[in-house]
Amino acid sequence: MEKPNVAQKSPYAVDMKPGTYYWCACGLSNKQPFCDGSHKGTAFTPSKEEVKEEKKVYWCGCKQSGKGAYCDGTHKSL
Repeated sequence: MEKPNVAQKSPYAVDMKPGTYYWCACGLSNKQPFCDGSHKGTAFTPSKEEVKEEKKVYWCGCKQSGKGAYCDGTHKSL
């Protein structure tokens, strides 16, 4: 099973507006934490995420989180 690239060992803290976003699951995107299509040819697909209200979101940067697109602190043990 392929493992995703670790884009960074900390979350991406982003002020988000309501909308649909595609979180990069492969770690290869040049538009972290969002997908730019770099996963093509890998076993990964982006995660479609809905942000319902304006808020700060801590997107997973290490791509290892047990909460998918959202940081759970897993990067601290890498």
